[in-house]
Amino acid sequence: MKRENDFLYLEDSKGKGHDSGNISVSVSDVSLMYNLSREREERLKEYFINMFKGKLYFDPFWALQDVSFTLGPGDSLGIIGQNGAGKSSLLKLISGIIQPTKGRIYTKGVIAPMVELGGGFDANMTAKQNIFFMGAMHGFSKKYMQERYSDIISFAELEEFSDVQVKKFSSGMTSKLAFALAMIVEPDIVIADEALSVGDMNFKLKCEKRLREIVDRGATILFVSHSLEQVKKVCKRSVWLEQGRIMMQGNTEEVCEAYKQFMIDKRIME
Repeated sequence: MKRENDFLYLEDSKGKGHDSGNISVSVSDVSLMYNLSREREERLKEYFINMFKGKLYFDPFWALQDVSFTLGPGDSLGIIGQNGAGKSSLLKLISGIIQPTKGRIYTKGVIAPMVELGGGFDANMTAKQNIFFMGAMHGFSKKYMQERYSDIISFAELEEFSDVQVKKFSSGMTSKLAFALAMIVEPDIVIADEALSVGDMNFKLKCEKRLREIVDRGATILFVSHSLEQVKKVCKRSVWLEQGRIMMQGNTEEVCEAYKQFMIDKRIME
């Protein structure tokens, strides 16, 4: 275990002496601040000139403030809210992509982050090449990937496009491949940002079923979606974020209904 800016990194699934009990994800009083430039420099040259002259001025923007919750194995948490509420930032923090400004985050086990689906692919490689490349990047042997290759390409519904370069794929095809790949690691924690917004209805239903199977197996899921119906299908509990703060958390049905009523009232006021 190592500590940087009060951020806890779990270096293996055993926790190295950290008494986590039955906790898979713990978010404790987490806040995230960005520095936003007041001026808009049109050219990179202007930016560096102003930076060296000390004429760059920033305003603090708190994307998240004092967010806390705890999840155990088999828990599924939906994260809902308007655009800019801090949902994706929260997932990136838990994934370890960025660090919090304040607070502590603890995760236990293998994480499958589906935050930017397809972001790690080499566009010049074929789907098949990317499958083995991404497998190697995650430490899986060639034999392991060969045994699962057919299942991956079949789940992604890309059998006819396995030898096509990914740069020729539509965004939907790329996301399907990314989702199918993320599922092979048998993760302890799944972090999904709009992961079910791709593909046709049949593919979405297939993804929902796979996520429920993962929860039944004992994995933990954090799921962001603008579709309240999807959140209700996948998640037992939910958190509603508003301007970086938790407005409500608890039973998914109750949280979603409160958020829905809030949005209706907001439109009436406008």
